[in-house]
Amino acid sequence: MSAPLISQLGYLAFEVSDLVAWESFATAVLGLEVARRWDGGLSLRMDGHAQRFFVTSGSPGAVTDDLAAIGWEVADEAALDATAARLRAAGHEVTEGSADQAAARQVVRLVHLQDPGGTRVEIVFGPARGETRFVSALAGSGFVADEHGLGHLVISAPEPAATAAFYQDLLGFRLSDRIVCEFYGHPVDITFLHTNPRHHSLAFGGAQAKRLHHFLLEVKSLDDVGAALDRAVAAGVRIAQMLGRHPNDRMVSFYAFTPSGFQFEFGWGGRLVDDATWEPTVHDRISEWGHHPPERYAPRRKRPEDAK
Repeated sequence: MSAPLISQLGYLAFEVSDLVAWESFATAVLGLEVARRWDGGLSLRMDGHAQRFFVTSGSPGAVTDDLAAIGWEVADEAALDATAARLRAAGHEVTEGSADQAAARQVVRLVHLQDPGGTRVEIVFGPARGETRFVSALAGSGFVADEHGLGHLVISAPEPAATAAFYQDLLGFRLSDRIVCEFYGHPVDITFLHTNPRHHSLAFGGAQAKRLHHFLLEVKSLDDVGAALDRAVAAGVRIAQMLGRHPNDRMVSFYAFTPSGFQFEFGWGGRLVDDATWEPTVHDRISEWGHHPPERYAPRRKRPEDAK
């Protein structure tokens, strides 16, 4: 079995309406570190890579508070050329990134195109490494990233079949599994794909309100998940789903909203995939336990003394 063309999720780029709120959220809630600042933007670090997130202020009239680009990393220049050639042969318009674009992403070279959902995809190799060892000021155990990539993301896919063909047939992603069920009255049919041992780097179902439903950050300690939930609550971050465990990747996590309105997942304990033995399956539930919206929990009972 040949290796996937894409080695990992390299970075995510967001266009936002409130850069100040994003910096505070990323550093004081998520535990990331500002790597660079420039007029109208900043980048964030979480591991050995110099940058994993790019956050820029939206230009007037532009679509803001959404995913601006996905950076998929390949092993070397030969893999980049092979990937670009395969995409062009399939009819996709692949553009060579400029030297300035590569320098901004701190990579040796990049090409870019749009996926079937209209999201900008950047394929890169040679990312810069951080000059110092990264240590999160808040997530003491550290993030599960480096060779496994930033984490994962769930994207809008108005045409799921076309999205599957793009990522699986052209970019070499492999099927991990699917979840088909109903979640609080909403039909769910999500496909999960991997490109390295991380259970999934990408997932998609149908169309979403934004290009991005959520991204995941995984930490190496369950206590760091609980501490992040406490920080989110203390900061007034709106919680989308309380703690729970998924049946497919086994992640214990919670979901909450970013300042841009899409969500993030913060978790621990994700399983790894061994392609030699892995068999995709279809799960009939989102969670083994938990992941309930906060409003589904019963309100606290009044004590007799509270009525006085």
